[in-house]
Amino acid sequence: MSGLRTWWAGRSPAVGSAVMATGIVSTGLHLIGAETLSLAALALAGVAWAMLGIGFVRRLVLDRGRWAAEARSPAALTAAAATSVLAARLATLGPHPPAEALLALAAVLWAALLPVVVRHWQSRMPGAVFLCCVATQGLAVSAAALAAAGHRAWLAHTALVLFWLGLVLYAVALPHFDVRQVLEGPGDHWVAGGALAISALAGAGLLTAGDTGGLYLWNDDDRDTLRTTTVLLLALCLAACVVLLVAESVRPRLRYDQNRWATVFPLGMTAAATLSVGTAVGVPWLGVPGQVLVWVAVAGWLWVAAGTVTDAVRTARAGSGEVRSRAPR
Repeated sequence: MSGLRTWWAGRSPAVGSAVMATGIVSTGLHLIGAETLSLAALALAGVAWAMLGIGFVRRLVLDRGRWAAEARSPAALTAAAATSVLAARLATLGPHPPAEALLALAAVLWAALLPVVVRHWQSRMPGAVFLCCVATQGLAVSAAALAAAGHRAWLAHTALVLFWLGLVLYAVALPHFDVRQVLEGPGDHWVAGGALAISALAGAGLLTAGDTGGLYLWNDDDRDTLRTTTVLLLALCLAACVVLLVAESVRPRLRYDQNRWATVFPLGMTAAATLSVGTAVGVPWLGVPGQVLVWVAVAGWLWVAAGTVTDAVRTARAGSGEVRSRAPR
C-alpha cells in the first residue's frame, strides 16, 4: 500500500488528462449509441475526477509549495478542462444540478489558473501549452450543451464568447509551441490537434443550441460564420491528426508515459467532433469516419490504461520491497 501511495503521490497535474480522455471517450460512445459502455466510462471518469480532486485539495492544504509550483505549469489547466469535459457529458443526460455545479466549478478553476499559467509561459513549450485553449473551449462545450438542454439563451451567448476566446488563445499559444515535439514529444504534443478538435466540438454544440427549442440566438450571417469556422476547425483538426500520425510512424514512441493520456484525449475529441459537426451541419457521411475514430480512441484508452496499471503495480512492488529491506531483522 505504501508503494502505491508513493506512485500516486508522484503523479503530476498532467494526469488530469486521464479524466479528460475517459470523459470524451464516454461522449463518443454515447454519440454512436454504445450507451452501456458510455456509462461505464462515465463512471470511471467520475471516480478518477474525485480522486484527482482529493489530491488537488490535499496538496493545497498540506503542501502549498508544491501546489503553487504545479499551478504555474500548463498541465494545471487539466483541472478545469477535466471538470468541464465531465460536465459536458453529464449535460447530455439533461439539465440537472451536478452538470451545472461542475460547469461552475470548472469556470472558477479556469479563471483562477489561466492567468497564472499564461504568465509563466516560455518559448519552446510542449503541447500542454494548448491547454489554455482546451480549458476555455471545454467551458464553451459544456455551456452550449446545458444551454441546449435547458433552453437558456444567456448561457449560449456566454459559450459563444468563450468559443472565440478559445480560438484567440490557440493563436497566442501557437508561437510558444516547440515544433520539435511533433517528432520527440512523449504524448502531450497531440494536444495541438486536440485543441482544434474541442474547438470544432464547441462550434457544433453552439450550432445545435441555436437550432434547439426555437431560441433566437444569432442572425443568419452570424450562423454562417459560425458554421464555416466550425467546418474549417474540423478540417484543420483532421489534417493535424494525419501529420501527428505520420510523425509517430517515422519516430515511434511505444514506451508507456503518463502523457499518453494526452494522446487519447485528442483521439476521442476528434471522434466526437467529427460526429457532432456532421450532425450540426447536415453532413451524414461524417458518421462513418466518426464511428471508426471512436473505436480507435477506445483502443488507445485500453492501451494507455494497461500501461498505467502496469506502471502502478511495478512502482508499488518496488516501494514495498524497499520498505521490507529497511525493516529491522
